[in-house]
Amino acid sequence: MVTFKQGVNFAVAGATALDPSVLEPRGIVNPMTNASLGVQLAWFKQSLPSICDNDSNCRDFIGRSLILVGEIGGNDYNFPLLWGQPIEEVESFVPLVIDTIISTINELIEMGAKTLVVPGNFPVGCSASYLTVCGLENEEYDPKTGCLVRLNQFAEYHNKLLQTKLKQVRDLHPDVNIFYADYYNAAMEIYRFPYKYGFTNGALKACCGGEGRYNVNPTVQCGEVSATVCDEPDTYVSWDGIHLTEAAYRIISKNLFSTPQFNSLCSTSTSGVGLSGSM
Repeated sequence: MVTFKQGVNFAVAGATALDPSVLEPRGIVNPMTNASLGVQLAWFKQSLPSICDNDSNCRDFIGRSLILVGEIGGNDYNFPLLWGQPIEEVESFVPLVIDTIISTINELIEMGAKTLVVPGNFPVGCSASYLTVCGLENEEYDPKTGCLVRLNQFAEYHNKLLQTKLKQVRDLHPDVNIFYADYYNAAMEIYRFPYKYGFTNGALKACCGGEGRYNVNPTVQCGEVSATVCDEPDTYVSWDGIHLTEAAYRIISKNLFSTPQFNSLCSTSTSGVGLSGSM
């Protein structure tokens, strides 16, 4: 038997919530992986015989675990939006993304899950990549943060719909603890007050990337020979235009887990499982 005292993570870089069979007819091709959320859930199920030897023990194991479902869904939007697909077209399949996440949660509950954390999406309008690709003269920018208003509204649409659906699941399963992790507002605290948290190089410019206002060039990826890297990553919020720096994630974690609802999580769970995706 295998023990996962520190948890196990099934996340895959670039993963989407929706399967390729759903995305590709909409003109969206994932160049990184076909390991969607459904594939990750299947891997989790396949791993159970090596963790627990029968259905009863597996149900008990899952019931004592803290299960993180996400952050997932961001890549379903990143690929089409950064490739120039109109935001109105992408908005049309947000409900499909949410339904896929909810379906996974319901399946985990059926398997015995009692404690789940479900994160929302980040404020993508503050992303250096989006600011570079989608920032136009006629776009509205938040005067306090410099973020793209319409894209942040899009992220909030996803998050509000997710929270509405999570409430319905809670109503159906009052004995299950489902925590919504508000990544959006935990991150927005940094974008509103970057200097307060030590980000002296601001919140919007990437540390690693190409040239330009936000140090992002779609033809120059972080890690390539021609890419530039800042000397002090801890003074930047953005690492490569999509991902944040370790310093930023550290602050987001503190902002998130300082709320009372999360204080009891560590004491109520003995193991963890993660299903998610990131660029």
